[in-house]
Amino acid sequence: MASSSSSGLTFKLHPLVIVNISDHYTRVKSQLNLPPSLTSTSSAATSNNNNNNSNGGENNQQKPPRVYGCVIGVQRGRTVEIFNSFELIYDPSTRSLDRSFLEKKQELYKKVFPHFYVLGWYSTGSDAQESDMHFHKALMDINESPLYVLLNPAINPAQKDLPVTIYESELHVIDGVPQLIFVRSSYTIETVEAERISVDHVAHLKPSGGSAATQLAAQLTGIHSAIKMLNSRIRVVHQYLVGMQKGDIPCESSLLRQVSSLLRRLPAIESEKFQDDFLMEYNDTLLITYLAMFTNCSSTMNELVDKFNTAYDRHSRRGGRTAFI
Repeated sequence: MASSSSSGLTFKLHPLVIVNISDHYTRVKSQLNLPPSLTSTSSAATSNNNNNNSNGGENNQQKPPRVYGCVIGVQRGRTVEIFNSFELIYDPSTRSLDRSFLEKKQELYKKVFPHFYVLGWYSTGSDAQESDMHFHKALMDINESPLYVLLNPAINPAQKDLPVTIYESELHVIDGVPQLIFVRSSYTIETVEAERISVDHVAHLKPSGGSAATQLAAQLTGIHSAIKMLNSRIRVVHQYLVGMQKGDIPCESSLLRQVSSLLRRLPAIESEKFQDDFLMEYNDTLLITYLAMFTNCSSTMNELVDKFNTAYDRHSRRGGRTAFI
């Protein structure tokens, strides 16, 4: 495997791809971890003559699983931007890829994101393996030069860089034989505002029962404090002007000129465009609030109906009645 790529492409990786791969790996790993009761039962049922084989099987179960999927995005000139990813069904033992599932996923994403197309694939592991080239070649009918995003799930506290590597495939002549090999490519993290807020919130979330104090919450608290301070200062100016109007405070022309200059800026905010934009944002916020309330009510009603049907079904078995819904 060569040290670096010579294609000259610039790769931009969005955090959503890293989150998707990490979530895919975590789900698969948690599903493979059997309860201790099942493990002890299966080990007791194994004969003593196959102890060596069973030990080898346990070692295979302890080996971290590998997950596979596709990465999608856009390419503008020499810049490749990876926006999203989706999972694939692949059997490494038989090297069989579920083509129908891949085509269905690709078709669904095309309906929502017509400008996105398959850029390559992803997997997990510490380094690229020789068997990865078989999967890589299987996607060349979709993309003639797919990229390979590799996430290392092993936790290394001393590592400061992201455990993500992007590989390209290049044709090199080795011992007189042309071969495709993986070469490393540099990349940068590209984010939009929504991704920054979401990733920051997820990164700073604490376990259930603890407070979810994030930088977003701190920023909103700072904005609230600033607005509160502004309100108090405006009240002070208002009280000063009222006192000056009543004659309790002597008139100061320089201070009145400053207040007048400040007030002249306010009518600019009262334009018709500002009112339309403000009302639109306000109505959208109310609609989202109502939608969340309706969703919550529907969920509560569904839970109530399920509980009622469960209780009524038990009663109907004795009385011969039918369920409510």
